[in-house]
Amino acid sequence: MVSKQTAGSEAAGKSVKPLNNQKWMEEFSDYAGEESVKKISSGEEDFAELFEASQQQQEIKEGEVVDGTIVSLSPEWATVDIGYKCEGLVPLQEFKDAQGVAHVNVGDVVAVYLERMEMENGFMLLSKDKAEIIRAWDEISAACEKDQVVEGTVIGKVKGGLSVDIGVKAFLPGSQIDTKPVKNLDKFLGKRLKFKIIKFNKKRGNIVLSRRAVVSQERELQRAETLANIQEGMIVTGVVKNITEYGAFIDLGGMDGLLHITDMSWGRIKHPSELFAVGDEIKVKVLKYDREKERVSLGLKQVTANPWDEAEYKFPVGMTVKGKVVSLKDYGAFVELEDGIEGLIHVSEMSWTERVKHPSKLINVGDEVECKVLEVDSKNKRISLGLKQLQSNPWDELELKHPVGTQVEGEVKSVTDFGVFVDIGLGIDGLVHISDLAWTKKFAHPSEKYKKGDKIRATVLGIDKANEKFSLGVKQLERDPWDNIKTRYKVGTAIDGSITKLTDFGAFVELEEGIEGLIYVSEIADHRIEKPSDVLKVGDKVRAEILSIEPKDRRIGLSIKQLGRSEERANYEKYMGESSKKTSMGDLLGDKLKAALGGKKED
Repeated sequence: MVSKQTAGSEAAGKSVKPLNNQKWMEEFSDYAGEESVKKISSGEEDFAELFEASQQQQEIKEGEVVDGTIVSLSPEWATVDIGYKCEGLVPLQEFKDAQGVAHVNVGDVVAVYLERMEMENGFMLLSKDKAEIIRAWDEISAACEKDQVVEGTVIGKVKGGLSVDIGVKAFLPGSQIDTKPVKNLDKFLGKRLKFKIIKFNKKRGNIVLSRRAVVSQERELQRAETLANIQEGMIVTGVVKNITEYGAFIDLGGMDGLLHITDMSWGRIKHPSELFAVGDEIKVKVLKYDREKERVSLGLKQVTANPWDEAEYKFPVGMTVKGKVVSLKDYGAFVELEDGIEGLIHVSEMSWTERVKHPSKLINVGDEVECKVLEVDSKNKRISLGLKQLQSNPWDELELKHPVGTQVEGEVKSVTDFGVFVDIGLGIDGLVHISDLAWTKKFAHPSEKYKKGDKIRATVLGIDKANEKFSLGVKQLERDPWDNIKTRYKVGTAIDGSITKLTDFGAFVELEEGIEGLIYVSEIADHRIEKPSDVLKVGDKVRAEILSIEPKDRRIGLSIKQLGRSEERANYEKYMGESSKKTSMGDLLGDKLKAALGGKKED
């Protein structure tokens, strides 16, 4: 058998003479055909070329894959010249895509599989699909032996994983899809990906793939490159890999960095999902890099300038600003003035007159509000805002209309343990403290005298605009009985009263309604008394002497013991006064005689 190289070299060296060997012609005509033999004999054809073609034809066998050229197309067939004595046919269907479009043209070179050498119509039956499968198996076998990466397209879901077209169908287990568990397999359908072959059996047609091995290898390469280049302070691009309540993990290329929620925005956010979702590509700043532990801390807000640096200039004190209510707390409302800048309207700054228990009584989240800047603290990132400052202050009108000392009338709005709130108009409530209800009478609770809705007259005692306090007094409508107490009671005089209260140190005695005096335990009797309750009880009527009167301190000192001594002294002085009147001799002799007779006087 003459090789292609030998036949070619001989043809190149000299021309071949016509042959007249009848026996050779008969044998060669079986391979090249009678017409070719005649041409060779007449010198019209090169023997070497025809011989090489005949050798190729001799080598082609059924079940082999050869390259051929498309020579013509019909609605059902593509005619292919594979260099044999007759041409072959490939079903046009094998060139069509999913939409039914045939991607083939005359002149295209394609690999075909020889199914049958001859057919009834004189054409060989060829298959492009089978040729691709056979060659794919050969390539897959080689890739498996060399541990090479292959590419394929995911064509469907099957039990336990995915079906992949890598020239032939292969199985991708769910555990080998990625380095982490994959819940949604649909996102891989139709994608062209890279794989490694982890199991191969041509005889059974069994191929198992792993994308996880490819991803792990690529990630390790990326990780090494990232670790070598990363530096604190640099801006890098990453992909959001996972989101938690406290932050997000960003894939920087083979390694993850943590973006904490406090480093996501200069403003307030409740959850990282408000800013981005898994798969988002973002730019972040490397805040800290621990090479030993291979940990990276990232910042998103640090990529932009801190808005608080200019807050004092953008929002000076006294400026009227507009913003959106973003959060409500018991103590106030947070208002976003711009991205990253929030101010607080405290409940005390919402109304001049109303006692706002919760900001939701006046405003809601999402409301656009206008307010005034009261204070700016850029260092601590705080701005104090006020709503009421944009309205006229009723406390100014109150001071003009009801100055201290004037009398007002109003309605009891509420009664508390410590006093009574009175509405006198203007939206401002005045407080009558329990101590200002009466000069002398003591109340355990203001409800003993007033209830909600009662009409009341009072005197203005004080107006504190700074602290928004309006003080009223009812007892001030009358004169303080202690003012002229010394004109009604004198030190050294005796007075009657009733015991109202007993303590360890003495007994309280009511002298008149609201006026009490105190008898210390040492002033109850001449002899020692341990407790006032040993000799007295509440309700007893007693007579005592006034020892002291102190109007300023509202105290009157009394003494039963001193009253007894004073009465003895008075009786003695009275007796001595009567004795001094008996000065005659007869009276003296009569007294002596009476004494001698034992007090009996004879007639």
